[in-house]
Amino acid sequence: MPSPIRPPFTEETARAKVKAAEDAWNTRDPEIVAQAYTIDSQWRNRTEFFTGREAIKEFLRRKWAKELDYRLMKELWTYTDNRISVRFEYEWRDAETDRWFRTHGNEHWEFDSDGLMKRRDMSANDYPIQESERRIQSMSTS
Repeated sequence: MPSPIRPPFTEETARAKVKAAEDAWNTRDPEIVAQAYTIDSQWRNRTEFFTGREAIKEFLRRKWAKELDYRLMKELWTYTDNRISVRFEYEWRDAETDRWFRTHGNEHWEFDSDGLMKRRDMSANDYPIQESERRIQSMSTS
């Protein structure tokens, strides 16, 4: 289904696209998140490379089974006609160790004419934090 926010992007629509992505990811629902991507969307997430909505959903299910209490903030870095780059930060609690982490990174997005993301390239670094150091408060716990 086409997105209401489509290229070519302006600063206003690029910011709206970033906010929509942030809101979708904060649902922690792979079905909702995957709808923003083309059927054959190409992803690089750190060292993983995969293609397609079904692979995206499977990746997100694995991710959020490990990264509990996930809460994300995205910020527009730059944009062109059909591309957007963001910086992001998220905090999460590890399912195995119960330790808190903060992850910082960058994403580069490319969109089709319907406003669906056809390519996502992500790099990130994690580091441990104390729960008292959290900056992004979770809407709910899981």
